[in-house]
Amino acid sequence: MPTTPRRTRSDARQNRERLLEVAAQVFAEQGLDTAPAAIAKQAGVGVGTLYRHFPTREALIDAAYQRRLTLVCEKATDLLPGRSAAEATRAWMTDFLHYATAKSGMSEALNAVIASGVDPYADSHALLTGAVGTLLRAGAQDGTLRTDVTSDDVLLLMGGIAYSVRHGTKEQAGRLVDLLMDALTKDQTAN
Repeated sequence: MPTTPRRTRSDARQNRERLLEVAAQVFAEQGLDTAPAAIAKQAGVGVGTLYRHFPTREALIDAAYQRRLTLVCEKATDLLPGRSAAEATRAWMTDFLHYATAKSGMSEALNAVIASGVDPYADSHALLTGAVGTLLRAGAQDGTLRTDVTSDDVLLLMGGIAYSVRHGTKEQAGRLVDLLMDALTKDQTAN
């Protein structure tokens, strides 16, 4: 007799989400040295709950990174209602910089995931270009963004800005985002 998949209880989903949020923050700030029990305690769950969801440290790191990536990519669509595509793109860039900073902080932890044979970045490029593509298409429709740039162009420039956050100041990064937005919203008839 076939069985139907069991639905995850809402409290179990909430526990999982809390664990992922805390883990991403802890790994970004403290690296690999934090004990899983400390992450579980900070998330307000037992260590058994942590291991039930994530049997290894690498599984927890990978899931925390994937969650952050998914959230920043979904934000592109979430920001569009009620504002122009240019405004949504500017707001998304700020979220992207938070994501990139956290990812940089998690680099040691993500390297441990890679060493275990898992590629946490396998879907990153496709998800990020999809998110930027959503914003660029909306900008083409509402006329607020240039149509002669690609998602890859924007992501490459955002990567450079993310680098400046790690090695410069947040103020400098803000100025660079403003410059990028000026380029993306440049009046195309001025040529």
